Amino acid sequence: MIDFNAKLSKYAELAVKIGVNIQPGQALVINAPTGSAEFVRIIASKAYEAGASQVKVNWSDEGIARLLFEHADPEVFTKEPVWYAGELTEFAENGAAVLAVIAEDPDALKGIEQSRITAYQKSRSKALSKYREFVMSDKISWSIVAIPSQAWADKVFPDVPAEERVNKLWEAIFHTVRLDREDPVAAWQEHLDTLEAKAAVLNAKKYKKLHYIAPGTDLTIELPEGHVWAQGDSINAKGHTFVANMPTEEVFTAPLKTGVNGKVSSTKPLSYGGNVIDGFTLTFENGRIVSVTAREGQETLEQLISLDEGAKYLGEVALVPHQSPISESNILYYNTLFDENASNHLAIGSAYAFCIEGGKSMSKEELAERGLNDSLTHVDFMIGSSEMNIYGVTADGTEEQVFVNGNWAF
Repeated sequence: MIDFNAKLSKYAELAVKIGVNIQPGQALVINAPTGSAEFVRIIASKAYEAGASQVKVNWSDEGIARLLFEHADPEVFTKEPVWYAGELTEFAENGAAVLAVIAEDPDALKGIEQSRITAYQKSRSKALSKYREFVMSDKISWSIVAIPSQAWADKVFPDVPAEERVNKLWEAIFHTVRLDREDPVAAWQEHLDTLEAKAAVLNAKKYKKLHYIAPGTDLTIELPEGHVWAQGDSINAKGHTFVANMPTEEVFTAPLKTGVNGKVSSTKPLSYGGNVIDGFTLTFENGRIVSVTAREGQETLEQLISLDEGAKYLGEVALVPHQSPISESNILYYNTLFDENASNHLAIGSAYAFCIEGGKSMSKEELAERGLNDSLTHVDFMIGSSEMNIYGVTADGTEEQVFVNGNWAF
């Protein structure tokens, strides 16, 4: 218990110092489920120790959310929550950092009428559009960390005795965020340096397009002129670094909106909107998704790409080696924060403004002119495996291997 409490304290410290990197006088907003109250209190304490001016917590509860979707008046799902969006936007405008603590049950909304979920997601996303601009252009520091819940642990470890599942998921999470290292903060800095080196190689190459070949996948993704490969740590408008995802194993950029052609198949389930989508394939023509099939969650997938026109295009292309710590653990998390860091992945929806040279200061219209997609959503899905090969095509048409059998070629 003493060791667990020490790790929990270190985890909170990582979230504050490496994740959002709180600065003296800065406010911190935490979005968290009620089951994480103990951990959130530790985070708040660490944030105040680091000089935070205020810690504001917004609580959520999956049980209450399910009751809402089951019983609320349909009009509730189409009304934009301007009160919530307004508060969050105000915090962002004043330079606050935002930390999400997640502990999602992948099946929390299984059986709920999908149209109600989609309507809620659409109205909420519209209300948060201004806040989302702060996030997508790195104007504020933000981060995501996770803790176990019983329902999530039951999904991940069904073959483990029920009373041991939560502890086993804690151990797995602690490993992914390097809390089993002697100096986790130093270990994170070393890891971020490694990712930065990979991004530097890709930025020097300036590939015109990437060609993906794997079972069920033959996909070409053009990259916009002036694209930038980013990695785990970002820099906000005030020049302070932060790490948006903990864990993170990726380097990523934005695709050319209209430059995606071919077919791509998923290699891991996608937990989205309280439902699981699995065994799915997307077909693209000139950037647009023209057909989808799924072994599980077909309706959910169709609703996702119908959220708006931008949801029919890609906003992110990310490279993650198969030989990464999360992949090698052979744990399927049913949670994108972890599963995307075990696999090459793509994202449906909005592109990050900082993935184009000068993008952080561009308007939506300017970003669109440069070929970046805009949408109410941004949903990552996993496509990588040990059988995937990726080729980079230079401006003169030369092909170079970027990934060989799922891993870096350099």
